[in-house]
Amino acid sequence: MSNNVPHYMIIGGGITGLSAAFYLKKQLEAFSGGAPFRISVIEKSPSFGGKIHTITREGFVIEKGPDSFLARKRPIIDLAYDLGMENELTGTNPKAKKTYIVRGRKLHRMPPGLVLGIPTQMTPFMSTGLISPWGKLRAAMDLILPKRNVTADESLGHFLERRLGKEVLERIVEPLLAGIYAGDTYKLSLKSTFPQFQAMEQKNRSLILGMMASRKNVTEESAHLPAAVRNSVFVTFKRGLQSLVNSLVDSLAAIDLRTGVGVASVRGVAGGLTEVVLEDGQREIVNGVIVTTPTYQAARLLSELPAASKLAKIDYISVANVIMAFDRKDIPFELDASGFLVPKHEGYTITACTLTSAKWLHAAPEGKVLLRCYIGRSGEQEWPAWSDEQLISKARHDISDLLGITAEPGFVEVTRLMHSMPQYPVGHLEAIADFKKELTEALPRVLVTGAGFHGVGLPDCIRQGKDAANQLASLIISEASSIPK
Repeated sequence: MSNNVPHYMIIGGGITGLSAAFYLKKQLEAFSGGAPFRISVIEKSPSFGGKIHTITREGFVIEKGPDSFLARKRPIIDLAYDLGMENELTGTNPKAKKTYIVRGRKLHRMPPGLVLGIPTQMTPFMSTGLISPWGKLRAAMDLILPKRNVTADESLGHFLERRLGKEVLERIVEPLLAGIYAGDTYKLSLKSTFPQFQAMEQKNRSLILGMMASRKNVTEESAHLPAAVRNSVFVTFKRGLQSLVNSLVDSLAAIDLRTGVGVASVRGVAGGLTEVVLEDGQREIVNGVIVTTPTYQAARLLSELPAASKLAKIDYISVANVIMAFDRKDIPFELDASGFLVPKHEGYTITACTLTSAKWLHAAPEGKVLLRCYIGRSGEQEWPAWSDEQLISKARHDISDLLGITAEPGFVEVTRLMHSMPQYPVGHLEAIADFKKELTEALPRVLVTGAGFHGVGLPDCIRQGKDAANQLASLIISEASSIPK
């Protein structure tokens, strides 16, 4: 601290940390009445934004990390409005609504009416070639099966198999959800990933009936969106997700932003303060800390706290993507789909492929096509040992076999996102609640949050950053208000 000016530190400059800084600054400015305070954001890598990384190349807008977010999730839309970026939002191409799933080395169109793989229109579902007649009958049994009377956590895979059968799980739902968590559904916590599924079962008895009922609320959920993106499930920014990061950083220009600075440890000291030790040995005493790093890093920073061992147990999966640019003349099919998904047992390396320039009209120049292939999921973690050339070769083999694309790409971008996808085991929420209880008792002014806790999507991370900022601000305001004047 300097001259007794309150100092608050945010460790981690990804989207969670930047959001935490933005909302903490906003809260403290409203409360302080002009009294000085200091906020620092410490990021070990050379730049802010975490996994978000947009580049432009030869007229292409390329997302090397996440490429979009769900429009119905308010936190990121609210942040866009807070930053004055609502006019930058853009939806998917309405002429590329089709999605395919591989079965038997062929692409089968995903039947209309599927929401997160759950059928809400039975006629298209019953006519799909993705599922056998027995598999369709088994899925339809969800309409008559009783609800589970116990509401304890269970695995996502067991829940979906119990409601819809194993065939629907393996051929439709699992490939869809793999794009979100890259995990084994039989190990992922239902309550931590899709708690709405359990709520639907309890309220509507049937998952299908519950999903049908929830679709009626779509219009209400999208009412907050700008008209230009109101009918799009997925949304991004016209200049890429990096523009959101840039806008956040610009809004925080007056605070202490540091990149290339690592943190070694965080521990409590006398007076309710916190000591942050940097990797270069420098020590800073601060009034409050928000840690937004991956949980395995947070566990190391808080190693003196016994509860931190719970964070170290959360597993992370590594994934990669291979982005390829082509001339339109070399693509032997109509660009009327957003991409396709590959179930585990189909024998391919890639787990999905997005026809990026068909899905997002701003992504490629006229006459060009951009494709993005995904690699890596639970049980398929041998790929990190491969060279970039091997990753490209395997991706090209798969799109040649499935799409008939044999031309040499104009260029290729390979991104490796190591240990990037947290896996929430059954009982995750209870373990996190126990950790936070112990943390509050030991270090009440240290908060830990981020993708490893309550959601991996960009809106979830922004919400968690905002919640942590509000929690710390409330503590600061409450303590200040209790001091006699």
